[in-house]
Amino acid sequence: MHIGGKIRIPMSKDIKYFEVVIMRDYHHDNVVDMYNSYLVGDELWVVMEFLEGGALTDIVTHTRMNEEQIATVCLSVLRALSYLHNQGVIHRDIKSDSILLTSDGRIKLSDFGFCAQVSKEVPKRKSLVGTPYWMAPEVISRLPYGTEVDIWSLGIMVIEMIDGEPPYFNEPPLQAMRRIRDSLPPRVKDLHKVSSVLRGFLDLMLVREPSQRATAQELLGHPFLKLAGPPSCIVPLMRQYRHH
Repeated sequence: MHIGGKIRIPMSKDIKYFEVVIMRDYHHDNVVDMYNSYLVGDELWVVMEFLEGGALTDIVTHTRMNEEQIATVCLSVLRALSYLHNQGVIHRDIKSDSILLTSDGRIKLSDFGFCAQVSKEVPKRKSLVGTPYWMAPEVISRLPYGTEVDIWSLGIMVIEMIDGEPPYFNEPPLQAMRRIRDSLPPRVKDLHKVSSVLRGFLDLMLVREPSQRATAQELLGHPFLKLAGPPSCIVPLMRQYRHH
């Protein structure tokens, strides 16, 4: 086990120290371990597990993923999200950059700088946080939101795995946010290159009305995830982008 370098997170009134530190209490096979954290001036320094396989972004940018590999990533991420959502934790920044890999292809969710805790007392959040192209419509509209925002962002990440980038990526962030807020849910560029079972899986996540979106637990039972392979099926993708 390696210990990664310190990750510096600039603090703001929206990202409270305890909400990041709370991740020290949550341990799951598909969540990056946080070992310690320090407040240094106005920055939070986090000591976390080092994952030598890098980020999923390197794979989606330089290689083409097949549906077995996409299902393998989704299965691991949904297991992590189901666990976190059951604890009342919203990640709020699901995207390929937040998914890290071990050298043998295991997948872990990382980047908890924007995470938030919800509870019976505070059931919804309304801060405008996240990364524009992956944000759910209700976040952009400044409506109160819950764990459903992570499911929308995962749907965008699935499009990223298919197309190599999220929808509207060639547009400036504010313009993309307006499109997400005001338009029908985005689709993959070429529907013919995805199976009907993957299309059905995506359609359950990219639903504008949050209450109609599938939960992580529900998605874990979807037939698409039966295509998931062992972690080793991801390893050839890491070799490809390193030779790119």
